[in-house]
Amino acid sequence: MALFDFDLLATDPHTHARRGCFHTAHGDVQTPTFMPVGTRAAVKGVTVDMLHGLDAQVVLSNAYHLYLRPGAELVERAGGLHRFMNWDRVILTDSGGFQIFSLADTLKLDDNGVAFRSIVDGSKHYWTPEDNMRIQQQLGADIAMQLDQCAPYPAEKAFVEQAVERSAAWARRCRTAHVRSDQALFGIVQGGVHLDLRLQSVEMLARVVAEEGAFEGYGIGGYSVGESHEQMFETLGTIAAALPVDAPHYLMGVGNPTTLVRAVGEGVDLFDCVLPTRTARMNTAFSSEGRLNLKNARFKADFEPLDAQCDCPVCQGYTRAYLHHLVICKEMGAGILLSVHNLHYLIDLMRRAREAIEAGTYAEFMAHWSDLPAANDY
Repeated sequence: MALFDFDLLATDPHTHARRGCFHTAHGDVQTPTFMPVGTRAAVKGVTVDMLHGLDAQVVLSNAYHLYLRPGAELVERAGGLHRFMNWDRVILTDSGGFQIFSLADTLKLDDNGVAFRSIVDGSKHYWTPEDNMRIQQQLGADIAMQLDQCAPYPAEKAFVEQAVERSAAWARRCRTAHVRSDQALFGIVQGGVHLDLRLQSVEMLARVVAEEGAFEGYGIGGYSVGESHEQMFETLGTIAAALPVDAPHYLMGVGNPTTLVRAVGEGVDLFDCVLPTRTARMNTAFSSEGRLNLKNARFKADFEPLDAQCDCPVCQGYTRAYLHHLVICKEMGAGILLSVHNLHYLIDLMRRAREAIEAGTYAEFMAHWSDLPAANDY
């Protein structure tokens, strides 16, 4: 076993689902898996002890936000992100490319890098791919993402093509600048809803690998930016199949349960999204019945568990009536408990997916999911 090897442990005979293990400096990641998002080195409403209890394998943080506050240098002085946030398992840092380009009205972009204003104090900053690699290496996560240009949806195809070309050029510069041996670097596929551009992006990354050295994994970016799920699935499977078999495939920014189940069947290994904690703060829980808004009056005297099919600590210890009470009283415990449940729901969903792939029954797993009342509610 070598650092950053990806062991393919099983494949499903009737789908493209993969069961793997990715080796990192802070432990093995069993895939497929869902990664909770701790944008600023903290998963909202959830402590590190709670994350351990949920058996979260990886936490995602964001280089853009941590660069602005508290600063990459301070995190480095603290001993890196793991010590700073007291998390002893795997951490992935996103480059911040999506965050920068979502602020399109405040940035200036050229082939060398991007100028942007801080969302904290309005100060001006300029990043090159080399700057971004320096920052992520200072943060010290186990997995770093290349700096890329994420095109919005809708966008003219010519604009998306330019973003593909620029992302590939930046991938090359990131690969050259990245020297930290205990940190994996993932390249990112762009191309919007255009299959030809996405395949072009894959080919460009392959040329970088041939000339500069391998990426340890691949992000599939530029989805969940406004297009429909069906538009995404028109190209996702082809792109996953075009990526190297011996590296993790990471669908960035997706946390819809039905989308996770379908995407695993297309050969995706890693997922992240703020959806489970964000919807929890909006009083909503995932369940086998679909989404439940605990603010609804129908839960006032409902003494059943949140989800009778769930074995998380919330469902084992609290009733819908109590959670409704917390929501109505605006107690902070409501968001905390619902966040714990929603994170467990996705983490456990991926655990069951792994078991189905190992058993060679993932097609049946997908069919069973599609028959649930919840399937059409996500």
